[in-house]
Amino acid sequence: MKILARGSMNRIKELKEKLLGVACELTCIDDSDLLSANIHQFDVIFDLKFDEKKEQLKYYAGLKNIPVFVCAVKQALDQAVHEYNGKITCHLYGINALPTFLNRSLLEVSMHQEESEANLVQCMEHFQWPYKLVKDRVGMLTPRIVFMIINEACYTLQEGTASKEDIDTSMKLGTNYPFGPFEWANKIGIKHVYETLEALYQDTHDERYKVCSLLKTKYLRNEEF
Repeated sequence: MKILARGSMNRIKELKEKLLGVACELTCIDDSDLLSANIHQFDVIFDLKFDEKKEQLKYYAGLKNIPVFVCAVKQALDQAVHEYNGKITCHLYGINALPTFLNRSLLEVSMHQEESEANLVQCMEHFQWPYKLVKDRVGMLTPRIVFMIINEACYTLQEGTASKEDIDTSMKLGTNYPFGPFEWANKIGIKHVYETLEALYQDTHDERYKVCSLLKTKYLRNEEF
C-alpha cells in the first residue's frame, strides 16, 4: 500500500508511529510538494493540515474511490465540500489529527458520505486501527471535551482561584489525564485550541465554548502558558 501524507513534522511523526507494523510505503510532503506530486499513484492519502488549508480539497476531490483522510476538527467535512462546490469522487473522511491526538488507541473518524463506510472498514482492518465513527461536526468528540476543559482552566487561573501548576497537577491526579490542561494546551498548540473553540462557539453559540480572554490573549501574542 502506497500512502501519501501531508503535514507538519510533529504530526507526521505521530502518523509514522501510528503506522508502525503496517505494510506500507509512506511518502511525506509539504504544501509546495503537493503541486508536483502525482497523487493518483497513491492508495491512501492523509492530509494532516487540512484544517489550515481546506482549499487543498480540489486536489483530492477527483480521486475516484481513493480514501482521503483529512484533519477536520475546526470545520465539518460538509462545510468544506460546500465551499468547494464540486463533485467529490474520493472517499472523504475526517480525522482528529491535531497534535497529541493522532497516535492514540482509538481513532475518531467522520464520513462525508455513508456509502464510504465499507471502504472505511476495509482501510481500518488493513491498518489494524480501532476507530469510532463520530458525527461530522466542528470539534468532533475528544477535542470538544479537552478544549472545553482547557478553557475552563483558563477561567480558573484568570480568576486567581488556583495556580497553573496546581490546576495541572490536580487534573492529572484527579482524572488520570496524560497532561494537565495548560501542559496539554502547549503541546497541542494554543493556536489550535483557540481556533477550534472559536469555531465551536460560532457553530453552536453555546456559552461553554466562549473563549476565555486569557486564552485569547495568549493566542494573539503567540505565547504559551
